Amino acid sequence: MAPRINPLKLNKLQLRTLALVQVLINEAGQGMRDPETGDVILPSLPAPHGDHVHIGPYVVSAREISGFSNKGVWAALARKGLARGGPPVTITAEGLAYDTGLSEQFVAPSDH
Repeated sequence: MAPRINPLKLNKLQLRTLALVQVLINEAGQGMRDPETGDVILPSLPAPHGDHVHIGPYVVSAREISGFSNKGVWAALARKGLARGGPPVTITAEGLAYDTGLSEQFVAPSDH
């Protein structure tokens, strides 16, 4: 049987927020990884300037990161075991491994 897509039933904003944090950690090398647990602490999240935000080498519309400042999103991710705290935010190993299906959408290189 094929793995179920979005087994934790995250909503669109939660999925997008988690996907962007995964890109921030995996593609941009942000955060401090705990070698024992695999969790990653992000002391800060990027802030938009103008109509966009830089996520490592990528540029994303500022609208896409609305979940970064939404306490409800972080509470939901924490309830589902994908994140803790904030700020700083800790993304659990489960959160890093969760397949959002959206990560590729945000990894277009920028000429900015």
